[in-house]
Amino acid sequence: MPTSDPAIHQAIQQAIHHVVLEVPDTTEAEVFYKSAFELDDVVRVRESRRPTSGFRGFTLSLVVSQPSAVDRLVGAALAAGAAALKPVATSFWGYGGVVQAPDGSIWKVASSAKKDSGPPTREVDDVVLLLGVDDVKATKRFYAGRGLKVGKSYGSKYVEFELPDSRLKLALYGRRALAKDAGVPPEGSGSHGLAIVGGCGTFTDPDGFAWEALAE
Repeated sequence: MPTSDPAIHQAIQQAIHHVVLEVPDTTEAEVFYKSAFELDDVVRVRESRRPTSGFRGFTLSLVVSQPSAVDRLVGAALAAGAAALKPVATSFWGYGGVVQAPDGSIWKVASSAKKDSGPPTREVDDVVLLLGVDDVKATKRFYAGRGLKVGKSYGSKYVEFELPDSRLKLALYGRRALAKDAGVPPEGSGSHGLAIVGGCGTFTDPDGFAWEALAE
């Protein structure tokens, strides 16, 4: 149930501090992420041998200001060992591409701009965690019940939560739609290989995504 405790509300507003990707080789993963994206403050890794196969049910999106930033980040990821799932291209919505890291996680790099307006950079404006869920409305109710405020909602298709002080944004998308957007089959089994760390406490959501409390 939603809480009226101001302290808890403040923690909820800082819901996601960072995410942890479970990987078979932490040294390899740390080298990759340092070379590709430089997101040490919001993306961390830890070793795990839990089995997983196919689509892991989530993607991470890097939102940047212009096409040259997309090219630089995707190029760095590919040079560091990522595989291209969707080549960088211009679309109706902007400019972007999708890659898969050596650990299996899927990354989309995109800009709403179709033309550069400044010198090339690798600066990331936003990091968005998209969870692929079986029932968007039901999972939205679950998170609303834990105090997260809905920012944008498009019926049973997409939900984005309003977390102004969070280091990452959080959104829900239908699992099949998310897999299609990523360029992979929707089938998958085993662990998500992901932990979401922040101020919401320790729990597991209806789709099996694990949240962990931020250590003080």
